Amino acid sequence: MGIVVQKFGGSSVESTEKLFNICKYITKEFDKGNKVIVVVSAQGKTTDNLIKEAKEIDENLDKRELDVLLSIGEQITISKLSMCLKKLGYKAVSLTGWQIPIKTNEKYGDADILKINLNRITKELALNKIVVIAGFQGINEKTGNITTLGRGGSDTTAVAIAAAIKADKCDIYKDVDGVYNIDPKTNKNAFKYDKISYDEMLDLSNNGAKVLHNKSVGFAKKYNVPIHIKSIYNENSSGTYIC
Repeated sequence: MGIVVQKFGGSSVESTEKLFNICKYITKEFDKGNKVIVVVSAQGKTTDNLIKEAKEIDENLDKRELDVLLSIGEQITISKLSMCLKKLGYKAVSLTGWQIPIKTNEKYGDADILKINLNRITKELALNKIVVIAGFQGINEKTGNITTLGRGGSDTTAVAIAAAIKADKCDIYKDVDGVYNIDPKTNKNAFKYDKISYDEMLDLSNNGAKVLHNKSVGFAKKYNVPIHIKSIYNENSSGTYIC
């Protein structure tokens, strides 16, 4: 029995049907006897829509208030996913970044994680619950204000939690079947890596590859967290290991 961290992005949680679909990946790990922590993004285009609505009020967005607004997206997802798991007969609990808490600095819109308090997570795992955590968000340890980690920040949340709790693995589910040297959608000669180093992944991320948030790769390298990029649509794909 081990601890497994799984992360699911916006396109894989955008509808009730898709939420129930990812439950099969979650419950499969739980049924193996593992403790399971799930990190999720906001559903579909929720974040983009919230930014658009905020700009209808004021083009010069107040960064503190914007973070309060944008954090709503992930909170919706964790609640719905927990409901789905409970409907299927599993014990689950949803937690926001500040309920844990995930403590950050005060860089609104692009905050850095400073520390994670594991007490609440370990308590819920001990009660045999699947812990569903809102990615992309935290709380400033000095002011108590809500912060967000930047676009793609749910990847960073997942890797940071995996590092803090010393998880046995961190599976990040994407709508692609792994990491490619170039965009496979635009170049038929693209090839998929079976395994790639942290530094190689950082180079790809810094050069525009959108598979992983560059902060998450830096976190993984610093704390030696092995990441497995897996396809949400193709269970037979071997994905890509980043280690």
